[in-house]
Amino acid sequence: MSEMTTALAVLKANGFKITKQRREMLQYLAEYENHYIPVTQIDEHMRSIFPGMSHNTIYRNIKDFEQLGLIEQQIHGEQAHVKYQCDFEHRHHHHFICRQCGKVIELKMCPLDFFSEQLPNCQIEGHRFELYGLCDDCQTN
Repeated sequence: MSEMTTALAVLKANGFKITKQRREMLQYLAEYENHYIPVTQIDEHMRSIFPGMSHNTIYRNIKDFEQLGLIEQQIHGEQAHVKYQCDFEHRHHHHFICRQCGKVIELKMCPLDFFSEQLPNCQIEGHRFELYGLCDDCQTN
């Protein structure tokens, strides 16, 4: 099953209608796979195709997609960015995120064991680990 088919199935299974707008938003996000893009960029794209679409509808769909695990949201500076992540088989991973171009590189390790040892009497309920900097391409440009 393709990632888009999976994403649409997740929406449907959770009671969401598969509208032209939701399909377009998912397709647009999928074009930027492995990159965080500003939420404002998604808003501009959607309103260019669907001029009557409100900001509230766009942001509500982004929030719904995030709650369903279809996208991941980060705050870079003062602006929200999202990344399409409809890969339900490889959910647990961490990232290096380029601050200049938004490229995301998946890290193949998890530091949770270290923190669990440092906090023996604590119950860890979740975590997120990210490194920020400049990717190879942005360092050379």
